[in-house]
Amino acid sequence: MFNYRGLEIEKFCHDSFLVKNGEINLYFDPFKLSKNIPKADYIFISHEHFDHFSFDDIHKIIKDSTVLFMNKMTHKEIDSLLDNKMIIISPGDSIDFNGLHIEGVPAYNLNKFKEPGKVYHPKEDKQLGFIITFNGVKIYYTGDTDDIPEMDGLSSKNIDLLFIPVSGTYVMTPAEALKAAEKIRADISIPMHYGTIVGDKKQAEIFKEGCLKKGLHSEII
Repeated sequence: MFNYRGLEIEKFCHDSFLVKNGEINLYFDPFKLSKNIPKADYIFISHEHFDHFSFDDIHKIIKDSTVLFMNKMTHKEIDSLLDNKMIIISPGDSIDFNGLHIEGVPAYNLNKFKEPGKVYHPKEDKQLGFIITFNGVKIYYTGDTDDIPEMDGLSSKNIDLLFIPVSGTYVMTPAEALKAAEKIRADISIPMHYGTIVGDKKQAEIFKEGCLKKGLHSEII
């Protein structure tokens, strides 16, 4: 558990996080969740891959009032399975919802190929990162992505918490994540996407060490 300006941040595994302020619970890409955890007020799903969109894990935390945010491809997978309110977000969208400000950010690969000429996360699939202002804290959850050009201007957003992948498999390497973190210049960068399916804590430690050398603050949760 990590505390930041009135928020508690808990990492479950891989890219799965709970961010809460004592009243409202936000989940990002719930996956392999433990039992007896708080129900979700909001669930943010970056894309439709099984390690980000896990219907079994959503069932563990959902309640009647839970609102889910996702892209169109994920919505096609889940639409007929739940009666909850679902809001489709596309890269570039900006909305306000019940005190949250939510921006959709592109998340895609530049150089992580599953076969020649075909990346794991194509830009045209419109997979998501989210910039969310919650409890006065600006959170950028990148989703599965490389260091993409759309990150170049994000230092002006004054991000407080950056959740960024570092495993190098399907997503950024620690060195690539460090370059992205240098551009974004969040108050605290939190590495993810390691330790469950791919990668291990060593990549997170390499990233954190690189941040320290660049005068950036990183926390491993």
